[in-house]
Amino acid sequence: MTTDPQQAARIDTGKAHPARVYDWLLGGKDNYPVDEAVGEKLPPEAKDAARQNRGFMHRAATWLAGEGIDQFLDIGTGIPTAPNLHQIVQQTVPTAKVVYTDNDPIVLRHAEALLVSHTDGVTDYIQADVREPEHIVEHARHVLDFTRPIALSLIALMHFIPDEQDAHGIVRNLVATLPSGSYLVLSHAASDLYPELAAQVTAEYAKGGITLGFRARPEVARFFDGLALVAPGLVTATEWNPPASEDAPEGSGIYAAVARVR
Repeated sequence: MTTDPQQAARIDTGKAHPARVYDWLLGGKDNYPVDEAVGEKLPPEAKDAARQNRGFMHRAATWLAGEGIDQFLDIGTGIPTAPNLHQIVQQTVPTAKVVYTDNDPIVLRHAEALLVSHTDGVTDYIQADVREPEHIVEHARHVLDFTRPIALSLIALMHFIPDEQDAHGIVRNLVATLPSGSYLVLSHAASDLYPELAAQVTAEYAKGGITLGFRARPEVARFFDGLALVAPGLVTATEWNPPASEDAPEGSGIYAAVARVR
């Protein structure tokens, strides 16, 4: 487990953090009153979105493991909520290696839960920010073999990176480090599916000091430029390979896709 000393700051309980608000939305206990205050003002659909997003992650990770992918770089990990990514993929591929990354110090405190790997596999954690992709990749190279396929997981992360911070460039640079046969797994809040709800969520997060950059479908599609989308393509989170038991997927305000690096 690695921590950048410059980023290993104490937990700021006076300002809401996306990872802790997300934890609250999922019914977790690892959050503070300031995070709960943001969550309580969000529309009820926000809890549905968090659950739907996590469901997409489960299905995508299961699919990738089934395809034989045994290396994962998960950025924006969030507070551990079982089953975690490594628990899902190591059920299928016990030797899988997973590197987790997040910029919230509270995730570091709970990193032990992320590091209980299958005895045949490996998990690692680094406290870092997606806006410093070179730093993340430099560390990940100590664990993952960048000459073999890797799944890059960016779940509900990039809508916290506004356009002026070059969100698309960050993803492009990360993907550029991956060899052919790798995958990008990305989910992103939509601005155009339920515009009024999106505006309400954005406004409430802003009151808590968190800037959101929800995007319309064409802007989300740009994250996958040059990649080969896996069926069913760029759809809503609940439409991405839903369980066979579901007659019709529920509505979702989150876009999601998995794409292969050519």
